[in-house]
Amino acid sequence: MSFAGFVVRIFRVKPLTIYTCKLTSEQATALAAALGARNWKPREAPYARFAFESDKTNIVFYESGKLVVQGKGTAEFVEFVLEPEILKQAKVGYETVLNPELLLPRIGVDESGKGDFFGPLCIAGVYVNENVIKAWAELGVRDSKNISSDKKISELAEKIRHTPGCVVNTVVVGNEAYNRLYLKMRSVNAMLAWGHARVIENLMGLRYQMNPLPVKAISDQFAASKSVIEKALMTAGREIELVQRHKAEEDIAVAAASILARDEFVKGLAKLEKQFEVKLPKGASAAVDATAKQFVEERGVENLGRISKMHFRTALRAQGLPEPPKTEWRKR
Repeated sequence: MSFAGFVVRIFRVKPLTIYTCKLTSEQATALAAALGARNWKPREAPYARFAFESDKTNIVFYESGKLVVQGKGTAEFVEFVLEPEILKQAKVGYETVLNPELLLPRIGVDESGKGDFFGPLCIAGVYVNENVIKAWAELGVRDSKNISSDKKISELAEKIRHTPGCVVNTVVVGNEAYNRLYLKMRSVNAMLAWGHARVIENLMGLRYQMNPLPVKAISDQFAASKSVIEKALMTAGREIELVQRHKAEEDIAVAAASILARDEFVKGLAKLEKQFEVKLPKGASAAVDATAKQFVEERGVENLGRISKMHFRTALRAQGLPEPPKTEWRKR
């Protein structure tokens, strides 16, 4: 509606009827005591440490430490009991009410494997809309670096891929291709920019699957200059706004992309392990150095580039070659 030339947008928000969070053991004990003092009715629930109900609300605290509040009285309970008495902070899930932009259709992009000597470089992109975001409310979609289990990563990746309305794309750069690209580009940031731009372009090529169209693409700012990715963007990728920021994985679209990228990396590493019949540690460490040295001794340096990123210092150490002096990093 409009008044005197002003446009007023009215947001009709559904009442909060479900809320979840993690509680410490002390918080759980305090909550059980608070519910008992209010004469809430105890009940049985599978895998629950305790459960209570009222005429408007059901509460279950699981053995995993997860609290689930459901029912018409959810908002009232969270606002007037859980937050002030137990959590001691205001964190009720009204984020999308206070900031409707969190529900905007967008693309998130992230990568995995850039810090791993063994295995490919994987870049993933994920398109989300309001329905997708709401569908993930209970999935636990978060930055893959905070998920230590490869099994959990795989399970989440599968659910992300099969969420109705979600559109995904991944670019996997195998080690031999990675080493050729590095010799050409001479910069990991340049390779990441190309990979991110390629994924955005691929997703925009699938725009017919997106409803509504994305208004922006969000990526982590991995280079000092934001123009690195912008310059790498192709025709379709330039049609939407590119947002680069530190800790971009806090956005659910980027977090989902980080999970897909990590899943592709884990699968790629497992494929190399099977092909070469060797256990390949993740990251860059003393264990990685030892594995690389043994691999060169047994398979020859000519095969090292088939499973690793040869610009890492690990490759020099594996061959018994001297390392160049480290240059001091300075912020530009």
